[in-house]
Amino acid sequence: MMTAQDTALLQAVPLQVTDPEQIPAKRYYDKAFFELEREKLWPHVWQMAARLEEIPEVGDYVEYRNLDKSVIIVHTKGGIKAFHNACRHRGVQLANGHGNCKNSGFICPFHGWRWNMEGVNTFVYGKKVFSPDTLSKAEIDLKPCRVELWGGSAFINFDDSAPSLLDSLGPVAERLSARNVDQLKMEWWYATELPTNWKLAMEAFMEGYHTMRTHPQLNLLSSPETSLYGPESNNPVPPSVMTVDKFREQMIQFMERLSEGMAGMVHPSEVDIARQLRDMDLPEDVPSAAGVFYTRLRQEITDQGRARGLPMFDLNEVAANHFFTAVDFLFPHYFLLPMFGAMSSYRIRPLTEETCLFEIWSLAFLPEDEEREPVRPVFLPHDSKEFPPIPRQDYDNLPLQQLGLHAGGFEFMRLSHKVEGMISNYQRLIDGYLAGIEPERLAKASAIVNSGFEGPIVDIGFGPTMPPEPVSEIAAAAE
Repeated sequence: MMTAQDTALLQAVPLQVTDPEQIPAKRYYDKAFFELEREKLWPHVWQMAARLEEIPEVGDYVEYRNLDKSVIIVHTKGGIKAFHNACRHRGVQLANGHGNCKNSGFICPFHGWRWNMEGVNTFVYGKKVFSPDTLSKAEIDLKPCRVELWGGSAFINFDDSAPSLLDSLGPVAERLSARNVDQLKMEWWYATELPTNWKLAMEAFMEGYHTMRTHPQLNLLSSPETSLYGPESNNPVPPSVMTVDKFREQMIQFMERLSEGMAGMVHPSEVDIARQLRDMDLPEDVPSAAGVFYTRLRQEITDQGRARGLPMFDLNEVAANHFFTAVDFLFPHYFLLPMFGAMSSYRIRPLTEETCLFEIWSLAFLPEDEEREPVRPVFLPHDSKEFPPIPRQDYDNLPLQQLGLHAGGFEFMRLSHKVEGMISNYQRLIDGYLAGIEPERLAKASAIVNSGFEGPIVDIGFGPTMPPEPVSEIAAAAE
């Protein structure tokens, strides 16, 4: 419930979202607002810092960096630990990239101080020249950073008093855990620097409203009957009468194009299974045929995956028992995009007020005994033709949008309260962090914000929200 204190705290936030359907444009390029995010947001949120398969062996480590903070994630004998990446002598960073410290530990390149993989100091050159109190264990062991594991990844938080990761994730964790998200493996990993504010980069994946123009190859294969935007939003050519055979072929083509465009979102092996069903008998009406086709497809993906020894969950059971959305957002900067068994994944990190680091993974269930080279990020220019088609189409728009926000007279984003609500929801949660709302309430709000795309504007527990929908006379009489 919104309190008077909430109102006072939020009113002190510059560029606050005061209308949930309007987002001030300056939030995407104002330097002072960016610095406030650096100070009030990022030190208190759970950040996806590393995929655990990056550090599979004892001693493996990887650096995670965001703005001016750097953390070392280490696979120790006692499990996954995280340390602030600074020598306890004079602050030199100890590690970057990937490596293994099992035998050598971490050695400061400046004065040679050393630490083992557990963060314990093992060597100080010339101890006798220091005061004993200066070299107490609490002073010279590496400073730990809070780390918790979920979904095959290590998440870090600089705030030791913040609510737990699972409390902050909310229901999305259970929904994705049912899909064995912790057992997915990287097939490839791309990264790029976008000339775009980090929030703007994320918002392209919080709604499907842009599909019609940005991804026409997908829109033309979508069903007008199920479109949120009406039949006129699909193929402008009046469609012929849909038959069962046309429906089946259209769905297979949709999967093919989504696989080509995103890979992990629909894995090539899943497309092959769909093709195997081209000749299966289906009911004569399209709605019934769709149900039979997708039930059989999910069962075949499950059965054939398990026959290959993959940790495949029961797709039909999960479809029956868990809400599905094609894009799941995990505040503040991480996405998982499920469809069948495989997933795509995004992580976005701010660089400056108008640039960000954008990473894409293709994730799939892979045989445990299969020999694979370690997957490392492939850095590409944001306009590279090597990106899959779907992100390439998004990357074409985003730099133009960043420039357009500076246009005279453009003061606010104007959101659809029905399908662009995720944008409003997470932006108002950011305001909660900037205002200093209590951590427990921020965690509850985060659990609400972590939802599927094309959702409505909702009440997150503080800040402005939509008035209730008017009740029609017929509905009122029924009550």
